[in-house]
Amino acid sequence: MRDAAGALRWARRKVDAVRADTRVLVLASRDPRVPWPAKALAALTVAYALSPIDLVPDFIPVIGHLDDLVLVPLGLTLAVRLIPHPVLAELRAEAARRSADGVPRSRAGAILIVLLWLLAAAWVARAPWPQGRP
Repeated sequence: MRDAAGALRWARRKVDAVRADTRVLVLASRDPRVPWPAKALAALTVAYALSPIDLVPDFIPVIGHLDDLVLVPLGLTLAVRLIPHPVLAELRAEAARRSADGVPRSRAGAILIVLLWLLAAAWVARAPWPQGRP
């Protein structure tokens, strides 16, 4: 039983680290001191992590969750390595300060995700209808 508790603590620390690094990447994608490849990778990683739309749908057994368990940490790791160390330290401190103030919210991000869902729903609803050509 003790091993299971230790494994759960380890997993919880890893999840907390991913959340913290996701907040850091949000800040990094807006920081002018961060090189553009790191900004691009940070933005893509955060968008994928927060998006309800996955590369592989979650209802597919094992593989559906495996993409989240591999792609998000891989993107986080690569993006963090591309950020200069002094800038990364400042961004981590800023993310920790903002996190202590409460859960960050982005109306623009929420609107974007809702629009993506609406576009996907419109595309799916339109798919069974004939296109008008004989």
